[in-house]
Amino acid sequence: MGAFVLLLKDYEDESVVIYRFGPKEEIMGKIELNKETRMFSELEPINNPNHSSQFYFDRAAQRMARFLVKEGGVFPEKMTFES
Repeated sequence: MGAFVLLLKDYEDESVVIYRFGPKEEIMGKIELNKETRMFSELEPINNPNHSSQFYFDRAAQRMARFLVKEGGVFPEKMTFES
């Protein structure tokens, strides 16, 4: 079974970046990455009984970590996780 997670940037400054994340724009939570501590926080879970917030959170964090490490912390307005 494949996975798809859409991430849309909500806010960014020098210390944090926040994305909305989920399977589609109508079903999204919020994830924050603290750039200084490199810690992820779920600000708002996905509020849908048919979708596991943890499943999407883990994949959103994985995609954000890639941009933090491999792309030098340059975060695009929109990104996806697909497998």
